[in-house]
Amino acid sequence: MNKKKNTIVILNRKARFEYEFLDKYMAGIKLAGTEIKAIREGKASIAESFCEFNNGELFVVNMTVQEYSHATYFNHAPKSVRKLLLNKKELKKLEKEVKNSGLTIIPIKLFVNDRGLAKLDIVLAKGKKIHDKRDTIRDRDNKRNLDRIKKEYK
Repeated sequence: MNKKKNTIVILNRKARFEYEFLDKYMAGIKLAGTEIKAIREGKASIAESFCEFNNGELFVVNMTVQEYSHATYFNHAPKSVRKLLLNKKELKKLEKEVKNSGLTIIPIKLFVNDRGLAKLDIVLAKGKKIHDKRDTIRDRDNKRNLDRIKKEYK
């Protein structure tokens, strides 16, 4: 049997620079029919998105899913708030961490799994200060220079 390999992966590249990651979770997303079709076409962005709690449920805010090109007037709103699907134990733990210690929840990767379902990797994160960002840039430049020197001597 020939299985179609679906490689839809949408990343939030800026998140690693802006935040320090503490804990990672995988969540499902409650989507409309045209939203999942647009995601399968790769027309989504999680660059400015974040997660917040509302009545004990977790929602992703500012996630952009472009309108599906072949839809009629039943199309979805591109910037609507979408519910994330986690089990109760994980939700309670995340809500406690966010309320007590001032951490935030950031989506880092949106992908379609082998069953065709959209999943979102989210992380519990702590915002970096300006000097931490400078350290990150310095470390990245030093690593790049060391790799360049190693290639020259080979």
